[in-house]
Amino acid sequence: MLTVIGAGFPRTGTSSMKAALERLGFGPCFHMFTILTEPGRADDWARLAGSDEADWGKLFDGFRSTQDWPASFFWRELAQAYPEAKIVLTVRDPRAWYASMMTLIDNGPRSMMGEGPAPDLPPASRAVFEGMGRMRPVLDRMAAATFGPGRTMADGPVDEDAAVAAFERHTATVKESLPPERLLVFDVREGWEPLCRFLEVDVPDEPFPHLNDGKSMREFLGRLMRGDVSHPSFTTNA
Repeated sequence: MLTVIGAGFPRTGTSSMKAALERLGFGPCFHMFTILTEPGRADDWARLAGSDEADWGKLFDGFRSTQDWPASFFWRELAQAYPEAKIVLTVRDPRAWYASMMTLIDNGPRSMMGEGPAPDLPPASRAVFEGMGRMRPVLDRMAAATFGPGRTMADGPVDEDAAVAAFERHTATVKESLPPERLLVFDVREGWEPLCRFLEVDVPDEPFPHLNDGKSMREFLGRLMRGDVSHPSFTTNA
């Protein structure tokens, strides 16, 4: 059962949060990388392309927390389905987020939903590309809802001002929709203290994980072309 729900956009420290939540005992944490490394999950998510009706228990069976799209796109539905769960809205400077988000899309979903896998790609790697292809309708729904009607995940860069406005609108909507005792607005640069206080757990005697999921995505795609579909080895930021 989910006990912590991520409501933040991708590239707001979601990989760092995944690592932090699992370190604090709220794992496993569901993340987009879960689908990349287990492409069989794509079919269940693809059904949400045109509907909000979902078997959340099936989608998150075995998981205690969530971060990143596609899960965080459905933060409102998950908050209703798991009324005892706490919500963490990860945030960062909106213009820094924009640059990072566009880079991630280019290196991740857009590159994987282009011309398709090479003919000689190993079967396990081909399954990842095919899984992302099946995810495209729901990812396109997220892009259109976030960046404007008609947008798809495979389109070119979004106008910066429009994207920043969408980011700020999302932040305001989450804040307005949840009681303050249930919501933590969190910048991962703040470290363990506010997160542990909110989740009512002890602060670990180790640094907060600061991970670079953009670099991890690039490394994962490189391994993917060689037939290695193991879970990304997240890399710390310099």
